[in-house]
Amino acid sequence: MAKKKIFNDPVYGFISFPTELIYDLIDHKYFQRLRRITQLGLTHYVYPGALHTRFHHALGALHLMTEAVQSLRDKGVAISDEEYEAVCIAILLHDIGHGPYSHALEHSIIDIHHEDLSALFMKKLNEEFDGKLELAMSIFSGSYKKTFLHELVSSQLDMDRLDYLIRDSYFTGVAEGVIGYDRIIKMLNVVDGQLAVEEKGIYSIEKFLVSRRVMYWQVYLHKTVLSAEQMLIAILKRVKILITKNVKVLASESLQKLLEIDFSLISKELILTDYLDVFAELDDVDILAMIKANSTHSDFILAYMCQSLLKRRLFKISLQIDCISESFIESKLQDIIESFGVNKEEAENLILQGQESNLTYNSKKEEIRILGKDGIVKPLSEFDTEFLKSSGVTKHFLCYPTK
Repeated sequence: MAKKKIFNDPVYGFISFPTELIYDLIDHKYFQRLRRITQLGLTHYVYPGALHTRFHHALGALHLMTEAVQSLRDKGVAISDEEYEAVCIAILLHDIGHGPYSHALEHSIIDIHHEDLSALFMKKLNEEFDGKLELAMSIFSGSYKKTFLHELVSSQLDMDRLDYLIRDSYFTGVAEGVIGYDRIIKMLNVVDGQLAVEEKGIYSIEKFLVSRRVMYWQVYLHKTVLSAEQMLIAILKRVKILITKNVKVLASESLQKLLEIDFSLISKELILTDYLDVFAELDDVDILAMIKANSTHSDFILAYMCQSLLKRRLFKISLQIDCISESFIESKLQDIIESFGVNKEEAENLILQGQESNLTYNSKKEEIRILGKDGIVKPLSEFDTEFLKSSGVTKHFLCYPTK
């Protein structure tokens, strides 16, 4: 390999890359864009160290994939060099479709899931690299005959989840997220073409699921993070409303172009040909610059939200299991009208509500399989695990400004 490179990763130490094609993909402008997209959106408003990027995460997931493939090969699982490179490419590019601030603005700019955008980026890269990504694309989509390769990329126990738990725990300082990822990888096996975990690794799997649950409510869905990200979403929504009213809003050319379009009326094929390169120009810098530029906008609602987010004067949030009562919402609307001197329609733009759910393990989906000492494979839900008996949790929220 002529382009022999290593990266010094803060989580795993020195990591390297299997093939020259993988290095060329890392060096591509689409992938380099991930350096400018934070992994955890506005989580640094609560955990100041959470400023790592999608670039970090993608390289970490790639490293874990190389470890997983080597472990499976050591157990006699047949994985050709071509399949090895392809599954590494699939995990490397699995998040390449993320837009600014990752999940925080998942549907605010282009209303398409980031995995679908990742598939579109892979298709475009495949054309640029003369069809060398065909196998990686089939593994990513799940259409390749060796199912376990797709499961290493996307399942309830994949290299993506392993890396983001350990990495997000490291950068936030939340020790509860630490998992024994190395032991889990060593316990992986393949039975009848599907991924399985050897039974002696079941407690590591339980710890992985518990850690994931804790990280969701303590980090990903922390109520202050939720408030900040809902404000960010509301700013983009307000900008779109103003654009439809032909009100001038300051934004980069690429961002302005995408915010003017109703993507529900445009096919994925047209996005690939006409708008993917425009989307690829966007990163966190565009959004932050827009917020700063419009913090003195003549529109009170937009200016107020931009100023509040910049100065971390976050909206107060009520987060609860039960639905937010209409009387409570009405009382907050009245408070806003009186405090800010706005009418009811304007006040409604400052009331942000919705719900968030956390289902750590879904026994109705393709389950994590456990390979018993007797050679029989059973789904994890059939084991005596109290944790799996708990149902998912949904919480309702209401965010509102206070003077």
